[in-house]
Amino acid sequence: MVLHNRRYAAVRQAVAWCYRGGSISAEPRINDRIRVPEVRLVGPSGEQVGIVPLAKALELAQEYDLDLVEVAATARPPVCKLMDYGKFKYESAMKAREARKNQAHTVIKEMKLRPKIDPHDYDTKKGHVVRFLKQGDKVKITIMFRGREQSRPELGFRLLQRLASDVEDLGFIESNPKQDGRNMIMVLGPHKKKTEAMAEAREAQAARKAERQGPSDAAPESGTAEAPADAPEASAETPSEA
Repeated sequence: MVLHNRRYAAVRQAVAWCYRGGSISAEPRINDRIRVPEVRLVGPSGEQVGIVPLAKALELAQEYDLDLVEVAATARPPVCKLMDYGKFKYESAMKAREARKNQAHTVIKEMKLRPKIDPHDYDTKKGHVVRFLKQGDKVKITIMFRGREQSRPELGFRLLQRLASDVEDLGFIESNPKQDGRNMIMVLGPHKKKTEAMAEAREAQAARKAERQGPSDAAPESGTAEAPADAPEASAETPSEA
């Protein structure tokens, strides 16, 4: 019974909070969804109109053919602005999309090697590490020991040092080699930041696109070149020699 009364009281408190101006939705309240006696109104150009009754604010919104949007629900009275809410949502979505596009996420790639790796396989693995570092990603290098190889950790250590030396122009040792059970692990960090790598990739893509489109636009037309318009026309009759 006590628990039931507590739940009932919590529900009543939540309903009262929402009625006073709180909101459990991420979307702001607009127009008829605003339930307060008066608001602090901001005009379409950002000018301060002042505290007006809600009915007056809705009337002004209809006059301007705009929406009344609650921009500060916790203020007393709440702050509302006259705006085109559909346009506002679209512009906000575009800004958020652009921000996500330019956001750099640090990614840790992993590359596994064996202590006695074949030279061809080593070159292939190193190529992947180079590509990851160029993209601005970290690379976790794991040397896997099997059987009697576990008694020769220096083989893995030398291999990791060799790999770090081969890619030192692109990355550095962020975490020194350390033994982890049957494996030895080292982390390489890129010299280039993720944002810089993304910007360079976009520039290179734009350059390749312009290069593909350039020759077709600048190609001369087939056939003989036309004579200048102001050039005198050749005489139809040719004078006979004396």
